[in-house]
Amino acid sequence: MKRKAPIDLLLTNAAITERIHRSYPEFSISHRKAADYVLAHPFRAATMTIDEFASAVGMSVATANRFARALSFDGYPQFRAELVSAFESMLAPVENLRSELQREATSAEIFARSLEEDLDNIHATLGRLNDKDCEAAVAMILKAPRVFILGFSTSAYLASIMAHRLDPFCSNVQTIATDAGPTQAARRLFKLKREDVVIAISFPRYNKFTVELLTLARQREARVLAITDSASSPLVALADLVLYAKSEHRLSASSEAAALSLIEALCGAVVHRADNSLRNATELTEHLLPYLYSPKAG
Repeated sequence: MKRKAPIDLLLTNAAITERIHRSYPEFSISHRKAADYVLAHPFRAATMTIDEFASAVGMSVATANRFARALSFDGYPQFRAELVSAFESMLAPVENLRSELQREATSAEIFARSLEEDLDNIHATLGRLNDKDCEAAVAMILKAPRVFILGFSTSAYLASIMAHRLDPFCSNVQTIATDAGPTQAARRLFKLKREDVVIAISFPRYNKFTVELLTLARQREARVLAITDSASSPLVALADLVLYAKSEHRLSASSEAAALSLIEALCGAVVHRADNSLRNATELTEHLLPYLYSPKAG
């Protein structure tokens, strides 16, 4: 009897699912165990070497190879490549990490490589900027009666920093998706008006809630400024304007260094163009003085 694949696998990896379904009745007991494991844990199976897969299923490496050939692959490497293709963007950080861990390096060398990689990301981000988009982004923010900043996961921290920088110089800045999750965020976005601006921040691996909530923002006819990494990002099709920050990193899914630098640059440009920036900064500093550390005299 055929096993039912999880819905996510049916949606993202129909080709290999169909192969398993077609061959399942003729499988040996050991091959059925392997098939059941792949159907139950497709992503995990895609990350495994043949030795790891054989150990997880409880079979020999030779049997794992025979299982792959029973699915009409030349061998396990081709079978795994088919699995990997379904999760390519999600698996890329895992494969990069696997490759990096095979290289010997001191901690100091890792420090240097990481910082150099972030510098490369920042230089690439700077190279993609143009005058028109910079001016448009600043004008979009300053003209909006309300600015909603949307970001989940690590992008939530970027959203919070951006709101902190913009708040003294914009009439109404709100972060969403950082407190009560997507349901509360959707409730707040439901109040959007056409004049409002939503700034959406997302980098690999892209968060599906960000995309769904941005779709809601478009339905409310709000203007959208996206901060993301590439033209293939799902945010691009939903945005009126996109600012790109390169986010590559060999030891993690993405690096936020260039994104943070871009956000700081954008906020700096807003401060420079906003009315009464100096007065607002002075009054804010005066208000905060009792809470700021100051060395005692004498």
